[in-house]
Amino acid sequence: MKRREFTKILGASILGIGIMPEIFAKNDVKRTDHKVCKKAWEQLCGKIGTVYKTDAFTYVKPVKRKPNVLIYGDSISIGYSSTVREKLEDKATVIRLFKNGGASHDFIPNMDKMQSTMFQPNLEKGWNFEWDVIHFNVGLHDLKYLKGKHLNKNGKQVSSIKEYKKNLVEICNYLGENYPKSKLIFATTTAVPENAKGRFAGDGVKFNKAALEVLENYPNIAINDLYTYTKPNREQWKQATGNVHYNELGKLEQGKKVAEVIAKYL
Repeated sequence: MKRREFTKILGASILGIGIMPEIFAKNDVKRTDHKVCKKAWEQLCGKIGTVYKTDAFTYVKPVKRKPNVLIYGDSISIGYSSTVREKLEDKATVIRLFKNGGASHDFIPNMDKMQSTMFQPNLEKGWNFEWDVIHFNVGLHDLKYLKGKHLNKNGKQVSSIKEYKKNLVEICNYLGENYPKSKLIFATTTAVPENAKGRFAGDGVKFNKAALEVLENYPNIAINDLYTYTKPNREQWKQATGNVHYNELGKLEQGKKVAEVIAKYL
């Protein structure tokens, strides 16, 4: 009898006496081929690494028995992702989302896109690990105002507070259902300065307050208060007056803070 036929008979027999089929599902998991994964990742990211002039989107090879950390967020998180990776190099594999995370309504589609593109069984010989920590943030793109595709305070706000809270509830439920073993950390949105294009100073406080109200119902999700950490250093860390982004010192210090928080949960 051929081995394949024997395996089929044996499997059928064991299933017949009530042993869970998940035992055999493990046989479908294939060894990860990082050449395949690297190619898929580079296609997924496109030219975004060049656009943001950072190595945050460089393919990182997950290592067995080493915790896997995902950083999800907007351009602020893109700025500090490389530092987080460097600071946690000996403790974890740190991978950031393949793009700018955008607004809260983009979260679930972005996560699903990464899952379907990079992980088995969708990608043959793709990633087969689980996230140990997911550090995430949404807000800065929700509170902005757009006229067409351009930032404009006379335009329409991307998400109202009500919509933002609804989306955040969906995000929390989605993460709980799809990543039940992952430690979840939500980072508050960094401050909006005076004279910011398409954004009003003070809206960051309002959206953070709304986020914390939602997260009161999810005590398993830790809070990384980047707003409070960053605000007193804004003048020293800002890129320019009215710019929501941070200079190299700001990115470095934010990255160190994020790494410190994540390290507590590894």
